[in-house]
Amino acid sequence: MKKILLLLLLPVAMFSSCLKSNNDVVPFDSAKQAATDEVTIQAYLAAHTEIHAVKDTTGVYYQIITQGTGATPALTSTITAAYTGKLTNGTTFDSSANLVYRLNGLIPAWQIALPYLKTGGQMLIITPSRYAYGNAQAGIIPANSVLIFSVNLTAVTN
Repeated sequence: MKKILLLLLLPVAMFSSCLKSNNDVVPFDSAKQAATDEVTIQAYLAAHTEIHAVKDTTGVYYQIITQGTGATPALTSTITAAYTGKLTNGTTFDSSANLVYRLNGLIPAWQIALPYLKTGGQMLIITPSRYAYGNAQAGIIPANSVLIFSVNLTAVTN
């Protein structure tokens, strides 16, 4: 009787072990991540009361520190900028004194925020992860990271 029971249960055990393993990847929940990012951004803004950022309709926050007087970049513009990128814990992950790049080749947060600025201006961008590197790690930037950028727009070529 024990042998028959064992033979009957063995296929069930084998099949159920194929259904789910510890190595299965949990599907990414973009709505849940967006809500988590918003909580992170609100906590960051609460801890940094000197920041008076506004929220774009996309969910990207920005603060124009100094509005420039020159050209406004379009997506097809080549921009020159000095910037620093930080995690919400203050860790600097990147900076450049002279970035020259086509705007439509940069992360979506920059494509969204920089058209609010004119050449010669400075802004702060606080971006949810979906407008930065999403749920992928990028160098020292962990997956699903809210990022903070300080950007000085020094030139725009259309």
